[in-house]
This record gives sequence, structure tokens and C-alpha cells, in this order.
Amino acid sequence: MSKKLKILMIGAHLDDNDFRGGGVSLKYLSLGHEVRFLSVCNGSGGHHEMAPAEIAARRRKEADAVAALTGIEYDIWDIEDCELVADLETRKRMVRYIREYNPDIIFTHRTNDYHADHRNAALLVQDASYLLTVPHFCSDVPAMRVMPVIMYFYDKFVNPVFAPDIVIPTDDVIDKKYEMFDCHVSQVYEWLPYEKGTLDQVPSDSKERLEWLKCPRIPRDRILTDAKDLNVYSPSNNSEYREATAAVKYRDKIAERYGREIADRTLFAEAFQVSEYGEDLTEENKNILFPF
Repeated sequence: MSKKLKILMIGAHLDDNDFRGGGVSLKYLSLGHEVRFLSVCNGSGGHHEMAPAEIAARRRKEADAVAALTGIEYDIWDIEDCELVADLETRKRMVRYIREYNPDIIFTHRTNDYHADHRNAALLVQDASYLLTVPHFCSDVPAMRVMPVIMYFYDKFVNPVFAPDIVIPTDDVIDKKYEMFDCHVSQVYEWLPYEKGTLDQVPSDSKERLEWLKCPRIPRDRILTDAKDLNVYSPSNNSEYREATAAVKYRDKIAERYGREIADRTLFAEAFQVSEYGEDLTEENKNILFPF
């Protein structure tokens, strides 16, 4: 390893980074790099029965479980769910936070997202980006000499359409990624099924519910080749079909980097789009920042 990288994933909520970037996080960690997750909100809105303070405390413990499982450092800000605003004070907080950590690469949401917290988390990173290098802004923390590369998580929104710059196969870490999901009990087995109307289908046994989370599983005896293959009913928000989406939609992009043989046998992947507000992603730094 020529350089130990510092990777920062910034999500609005405690499971956002796990869902969209958990696979590549595990790959970074396996190579000895450092990964930090920031949840800008505290998780207080993520339940249909528990009070805000109660669910926020529970979600802190779930994040701690992910940290213990993986080695990821997990930070959580004290902002209530559904109340995140991209105002000046929060922008300053974001600038100071990023400068203090000094990451090589940042991953976050795009600004065209269904959830106001997601949009505002993305906007905070966007608004902070150039200011990271301005010495007289938040002068109590030294300015960065070079902006980090900023990448967007995959999403399905079409105005504008997500356009991946890099797609990383995650077959080798998919089981561990599901273990990360499994730590977020209040979300993947309670809140999200409640939202989807499938709460009554969640098994009570811990092993059975993890299997339920993955189902329906994608076939191992053939590769999904068309997006229409993904339109399979799933009682869970995190079925294997969801984890296969990037591999199905962007198989040619996988082939560009890894070759057709690997692309054709890839089942799971994560996709990322470069932000024009960070440092350029060049062919040279791409291989440094994505060393797998």
C-alpha cells in the first residue's frame, strides 16, 4: 500500500452510508485504509412507535455495532431528523469537520433526492467544497491546500439521471455488507418494513429475518442482464435485487475497468458519480483512490 487513504462518507441518516457505500467501505478497510461515516442527523425520526430521543439513542447503539463489526469510525451530529437545513452555521460546521479529518475522498448524496435531509446534506457538502481551501473562512481550522475528490452515491432519480463514473463489484463483501445492514435492526426490520407495509412479514428469529432481508435472492446460475429483471417484488427494502442494481444497469462500465469476463460474472456492485465541485477524478488518481 503506497498511501493510507482517508475515506469520508457523509449521509443524512445513520444507515445511508451503509446502504450506498458499505461495500466499497469494506474493500477500503481490507486494504488497510481508514473509513469514517458521518450521519448529519441523529436518527430521531426513524421509527413509527418509539419517541425521538429513544430511537436516536437506539440508533446510536446500532451505529456502534457497525463500527465494532467493521472498524469504521461512526460520527453522528446532534441535528434532528427532518430538520436539517443548509444554513450558514451548518456550512461552517461542515467545513471545519472536513478540514479536521482531511479526507482524500468524500462520498455523499446527490442534491436531487426525495428526502429533504438527503438534499441538504448534499448541499452542505457542495457549499463547503470550495470553501475548504479558503483560509479566511473558518480561520480557526487550517484550510486544505487541495480539495478532496467528491463522489455521489447511486440513486434512481432522473432529473438529472445518475451517470456513474466508476462501478465497483462487491460480490466479495456482500455477506459482510448484509451483516452491516443487520446491525440497523430498528430500520431494516421495523421502520422500513412499516413504511413499505410489510412489517407483519418480518420473522422474529434473528437468522430468519436476515434471510428475509436478502430475499428474494438473485439466481446464481445466471447473470441478470436487463433492468426489467430487477422488477421483482421484495418485501424488504434491501433485497439482493437491490444490491444487484448497479451490476445490471452498468455492466459495461464494470467491463471498462475490470474486463468483460469479470463484468459478466459480477452479481453485486456499487456505483458512484464524480461531483464537479471537488477535485477532478483523473485516470491517475482514480487508481489511487479506488485501489481495487
